[in-house]
Amino acid sequence: MSDQDAIARFARETVIEPDHIARARLHALELGAAPVSAGVGAQCAVIAAASAARSIIEIGTGAGVSGLWLLRGAPRAVLTTIDNEPEHLGAARQGFTHAKVPSSRVRMITGRAADVLPRMNEASYDIVLVDADPENVIDYVAHGLRLARAGGTVLVPRVLNARVADPVQRDPLTVAYRTLLQETQSSPAVIPALSTTGEGLLQLTTVTE
Repeated sequence: MSDQDAIARFARETVIEPDHIARARLHALELGAAPVSAGVGAQCAVIAAASAARSIIEIGTGAGVSGLWLLRGAPRAVLTTIDNEPEHLGAARQGFTHAKVPSSRVRMITGRAADVLPRMNEASYDIVLVDADPENVIDYVAHGLRLARAGGTVLVPRVLNARVADPVQRDPLTVAYRTLLQETQSSPAVIPALSTTGEGLLQLTTVTE
């Protein structure tokens, strides 16, 4: 095992996931709704806490793992979460109930993100998390930047894998992620950061004028 692999493994095993989120993770795996890793979830919680987020929108609910991490960091925030699978939303609702999150703090929307996002109010959210339909990631990030307030943050997990790092790989999904990473690094509209924890987390904070 290389030093880099050993460090990644140590970092991964160091994260302690709260019981209610670990329970939601098990439910997600049973449903086949792959949740974000605990390391990425913990980073999302820190970002939510540091920004004192009060309004969060999540594109892709799954079984509620990422939403629970975000609310762990921002216990007073209202979370709007979008998913096309009623079964996923049902599982997430159970997870939020188990975590004793008041129903008034979670707004669930059933539908395709591509149909729902154009109807959402722009510049209205402190944090936008994009974790759905990877083939549409560039479009969803564009919507996310529109929905984020000035100084708000767009979070995109799952942006790193061996294919993205290999310039020989040219399949559409890999190219989409690679293009997203390259274009946001040079964009004057955002302050970008890329975390290599877990499956990777792209962080884009909108520039305030």
